[in-house]
Amino acid sequence: MKIKKVGDSGLLVSELCLGTMTFGWQADEKTSHSIIEGFVEKGGNFLDTADVYSDGKSEQIIGNWLEKQEREDFVIATKVRFRTSNGVNSVGLSRKHILSSVDASLKRLKTDYVDIIQVHAWDPLTPLEETFETLNELVHSGKTRYIGVSNFRAWQFQKALDICHYEGWVKPISIQPQYNLIARSTENEIIPMAISENIAVFPWSPLAGGILTGKYTNGISSAPKGTRIGDSQSRDMYTRYENDRTKKILGTLKEISAETGRTQGQIALNWLLANPAITAPIIGARNKEQLTENIGSTGWVLTKDQIRRLDEASRLEVTYPYDQRAEDQQRRDRMLD
Repeated sequence: MKIKKVGDSGLLVSELCLGTMTFGWQADEKTSHSIIEGFVEKGGNFLDTADVYSDGKSEQIIGNWLEKQEREDFVIATKVRFRTSNGVNSVGLSRKHILSSVDASLKRLKTDYVDIIQVHAWDPLTPLEETFETLNELVHSGKTRYIGVSNFRAWQFQKALDICHYEGWVKPISIQPQYNLIARSTENEIIPMAISENIAVFPWSPLAGGILTGKYTNGISSAPKGTRIGDSQSRDMYTRYENDRTKKILGTLKEISAETGRTQGQIALNWLLANPAITAPIIGARNKEQLTENIGSTGWVLTKDQIRRLDEASRLEVTYPYDQRAEDQQRRDRMLD
């Protein structure tokens, strides 16, 4: 795997990030450790987790593995925001919840620090100043090296970034949005913002819950048990993609698979890797075979024509202010011809 620079920081990570949401849920500890080892053997150094994944078991599994390793060799990212107990303050991005959750995560991970603490989602009840001042303190206390966000809209991220600039606080270096051939609305605001501000982008669900692998041959709504969608409590989030556009995307993936000898999932991941705005897609695996399949997306490139065909098959209909007329109104580069 290639090594990528994380935004405008000096942090270096592998071009794929190993997401660990399956650990303690669809993969037991022995299998999870085997997956991590397989990832590391292929040059991976970047693991992503969260305090709520499998009610903390994901972090525990990583911690049991990490304590036997050379800590500095790995980049560990975790998240804070969602409910961790029944207490009224056990959710959100308040100073109280962030500090208690981070301490609990460090204990489970069996480490003195994480490399990136990410806020898992927007919290409408807590002022951004409270959240990011607390995160700034965590950096200066040594409990994290960097901060990032997940599931923020572009304006929310930009507002947080501006507050950090104004106050002289450590600023977030990364954003985790959902982004794949199906979920391309991320390109409207988040990707341009990330490019403008030199922010690392770590796409989650790069295979849309496995839809882009083509394995749901009987339809997404019929996903069997033992699959990401079949076992998900958020099945409706995926079944809404059961439409003609998705069929067109899958058809194009199948055509390019025949041309390249690569699987549909590898092609979908490589489409992301070809985007210079993307730092590291977050891959998931329930077993070693799925890991090997996903890592097979690296070390080769799609042709420009194949990328164009995937772009066209997955293109979303947009209206103002994202349509071509609005784009043309903003252009000045013709003056440089």
